[in-house]
Amino acid sequence: MGISPYLKIIGRGSEGARALSREHATDLMGQILDGHCTDLEIGAFCVAMRIKGETPEEMAGFLDAVGERMDHLPGSERPVVVLPSYNGARKLPLLTPLLGLLLARKGLPVLIHGTPTEDGRVSSQDALAVVGFAPQPTDHSICPGRVHFVNTESLLPGLKRLLDVRRSIGLRNSAHSLVKLMNPVAGPALIVGSYTHPEYAQSMAATFELMGSNAMLLRGTEGEPVADPRRTPRMDVFLGGQAHLVEEARGGPLDHLPSLPTRIDPISTATYMRAALEGLIPLPESLIIQADHILRACKAIEASGDPSVLAPLTA
Repeated sequence: MGISPYLKIIGRGSEGARALSREHATDLMGQILDGHCTDLEIGAFCVAMRIKGETPEEMAGFLDAVGERMDHLPGSERPVVVLPSYNGARKLPLLTPLLGLLLARKGLPVLIHGTPTEDGRVSSQDALAVVGFAPQPTDHSICPGRVHFVNTESLLPGLKRLLDVRRSIGLRNSAHSLVKLMNPVAGPALIVGSYTHPEYAQSMAATFELMGSNAMLLRGTEGEPVADPRRTPRMDVFLGGQAHLVEEARGGPLDHLPSLPTRIDPISTATYMRAALEGLIPLPESLIIQADHILRACKAIEASGDPSVLAPLTA
């Protein structure tokens, strides 16, 4: 029937718009991902949802559509840590690859997926390329202790096309939230989701609950799924959709700020990563804390979702 009936529901402005059911949201997103919509319809959808905002039920429906179409990676021997990397670095160095390599050192399989969504930002793909990590196909399983980077287009071309709409209209759309919530692995995994604005914390948490996800949620660095090196944010872990607070936000900046590169280009970022991993400079404390919580969360997944494996609340 096309998406025009859905546009009439979601496109009546912030006061008149109504939310879609999960089933209708699944159908709407499926038509977009399958390429059945015109550019005008997709633009209308993006603007309407930007004004209205997505409900958790709508996001769950969108994720259902993505999950039905995505080319999932095979599962691994251990839960795969999923790091969505889409915002890139604007002012601070991009530490998502460093977090991934640190987790791999702890024996976990790590998947970083992403694509550049804004010009002028350094992406994880750029930094990883400098240290010899090329994009991997989706039919390769990830061994424990390894990091794989996968392009979004390899996972689902229609999702990459929807992300690229931002370059045309200058606004983020629902796809920019979807990629931070989805699980591209056909097996046990821990999604590390991040938000930039506090209002997204509640909606992302509600979506993880609806989806029964295993995930970590924190306020990331410039939208990346890594703790700010200058302060330690609140961290929640979801096991089967059930939230567990594992780290309280620590007020104010750290007493001793970590030594960070003054430039954010890929070579400077890669040089910093090598030095930190080789012990030549200390790792940021917040990164160490986050990695430890992720490791415990993966052990909890391996223990059939036993929350007692998680770290106790910080005093």
